[in-house]
Amino acid sequence: MAAPQRIALLSFPGIRAFDVSVVTEVWGTDRSAHGVPAFELRRTAADPATPITLSGGLGLTPDRPLGWIDALTPTDLVLVPGIEDPDTDVPAPVLDALRRAHTAGTPVAALCAGAFVLARAGLLDGRRAVTHWRLAETLAARHPKVRVEPEALHIEDTGIWTSAGTAAGIDLCLHLVRTAHGAEAAATVARSMVTAPFRTGNQAQYIERPTPRTDRDADALAAVRAHALAHLDRPHTVASLAARAGMSPRSFARHFQATTGTTPLHWLITQRIAAARKLLELTDHPLPEVARRAGFGSEVTMRQHFASHLATSPRDYRSAFRHAAGNSPIAR
Repeated sequence: MAAPQRIALLSFPGIRAFDVSVVTEVWGTDRSAHGVPAFELRRTAADPATPITLSGGLGLTPDRPLGWIDALTPTDLVLVPGIEDPDTDVPAPVLDALRRAHTAGTPVAALCAGAFVLARAGLLDGRRAVTHWRLAETLAARHPKVRVEPEALHIEDTGIWTSAGTAAGIDLCLHLVRTAHGAEAAATVARSMVTAPFRTGNQAQYIERPTPRTDRDADALAAVRAHALAHLDRPHTVASLAARAGMSPRSFARHFQATTGTTPLHWLITQRIAAARKLLELTDHPLPEVARRAGFGSEVTMRQHFASHLATSPRDYRSAFRHAAGNSPIAR
């Protein structure tokens, strides 16, 4: 059995308690009995003997020095929680540890305003990045070399991940679990947390504030989404989904994007990709059968969407996942 994936949570004064809690819930809870790999989550700090005060009267006790990060590998992960204030003083040893980790090839991810920490370390120069929509202009102004994309939920650029605020941090954490260990592991974690297992990274951050009318529309749209998910193998169009919601296609598309941040067809494609990934991971179905069950209609169409969204083919995805699973603590 392979060693557990090691996760380093960077800890210093000014980090957000919410983000620390999200990271701890995703990687600090033992779900190995449910098929999720064992993780070794450590709270690293420049001075591990000194507790760190968080907002809301909470505190964090580090358990490893920053030097622990130097032993990590490209199969491990360094996480930067969001900071309460973009002007938070980040200790120089923390920035140095981030630079060393990236140079060594260890993936690095930042939640919310943690992007400012990566930017100060110079890791976002020339890269695409995202942060909370209220802070996007500030990040772009202070770090003009960063290619800030203000609308996405999370973004990856050559081994460095950033996410938008609050709930988007959960999305990124689940995405990182999914990328490393597969859709089923991420879904198991999501079920445990009672949260949505899959929101695409390019979904809009900011969604219109609901009104009583749009609340009613949202209920109808939720029922339509549930129906589509239960019958992914069937053909769906904007017109057919709109008819089920009792709306015109134009009204349906407008309300769908207002409540989800994405278009009906884009949402449907991402759900079909997620279903296909799960089938490729957990079954030996031939590729045409995977395509049929996921609703792509043909292997060719499925292959085109995998190339566009995942930069790989279904066959290579299955092969790579099973190779990785054979070297991970997931029991299959």
